[in-house]
Amino acid sequence: MTVPADVLFAPDGLGGGVQIFMKVKKTILCVDDNEQSLSIRKLMLETRGYRVIVCTTGEEALKVFRSGGIDLVLTDLMMPGLDGNELVTLIKQVSPGTPVILFSGKVTFYDQTTQADVFLPKGMYAPVELLERIRLLLIRKRGPKRVASVELPATERPTG
Repeated sequence: MTVPADVLFAPDGLGGGVQIFMKVKKTILCVDDNEQSLSIRKLMLETRGYRVIVCTTGEEALKVFRSGGIDLVLTDLMMPGLDGNELVTLIKQVSPGTPVILFSGKVTFYDQTTQADVFLPKGMYAPVELLERIRLLLIRKRGPKRVASVELPATERPTG
């Protein structure tokens, strides 16, 4: 019997099993010192099925990131203390394959060297564009879907 990857079994205490259907959610670390923007972004991502962890400082975000389990980072550029670009550099040192989107409400073009995968000026893109970029970056991180090999019965195997 093959069990789909999104089905988990939890004991029911009676020796049987209870099927729990769960889709594994990708975790996004969202960093912004503007709490209103952060809550709007969090709501938008959660309603699309993502698990969202929010931080209001770069230092806090780095600590959360180092604890593990983050699939993508979405961070503001301009923040007091550890700014977004410094945060991106430190994240890429820890995990070069983790996608990072850097955005800013004050800068529309970022010409400094950055290791971010994408730079987006706030307000210059539609929410659907952000969601699509997140989806594509997560696919790129995961890699292409692998097709499971199927063993054909001996009577159906090609000869020759």
